[in-house]
Amino acid sequence: MLKILGRATSSNVQKVVWLCDELDIPFERSDIGGPFGGNDQPEYLSLNPNGIVPTIDDDGFVLWESNAIVRYLAEKHGMGTAFFPDDLQARASASRWMDWALSILAPRHVPVFQGLIRTPEAERDIERINASRDLWYKANTVLETWLAVHEYLSGDTFGIGDIPASPFTFRWFNLDINREDFPNLERWHDAICERPAFKKNVIDIGLH
Repeated sequence: MLKILGRATSSNVQKVVWLCDELDIPFERSDIGGPFGGNDQPEYLSLNPNGIVPTIDDDGFVLWESNAIVRYLAEKHGMGTAFFPDDLQARASASRWMDWALSILAPRHVPVFQGLIRTPEAERDIERINASRDLWYKANTVLETWLAVHEYLSGDTFGIGDIPASPFTFRWFNLDINREDFPNLERWHDAICERPAFKKNVIDIGLH
């Protein structure tokens, strides 16, 4: 059985378990990282020398990097479906949004999320939080523009291109921050929130 190493509150772990539930992939998950620790131990580092989560063990095949894991599982279990379509350009477009979420969206949201959720109020750097929130807003304008003419980031249907950005957008709409009006982003986010696997693995986990 597929083994997923990583705590449920990690947005990168959430990508993987969410996809597994979408595709009915059986798995066992172990709490690693964050308050659980273990990611700095030799046993874990022998699997993932970066010491971050998640890592998977698929019957002896070890893989780390969350987007790579999502692509691998989608290709293995969802080939020919909306999760891993046959059309090369559709796959490339979805993959583009996965990497954009990691390179652009993630680093802009992290100081806000970490500052408001994982930092005691007396120790918060409000200027840094606000500056990052403004950069996050600018990144959201890119999503807003795309979603004005597409139902999903993946295109006309939900797919792996939608998965990496969704936990960050959930945080955007639920953190105690100022929010500009993004009707297309909100419409997309509402559709994502209707998916049972997203509710289970992101919404029900909450902000931690």
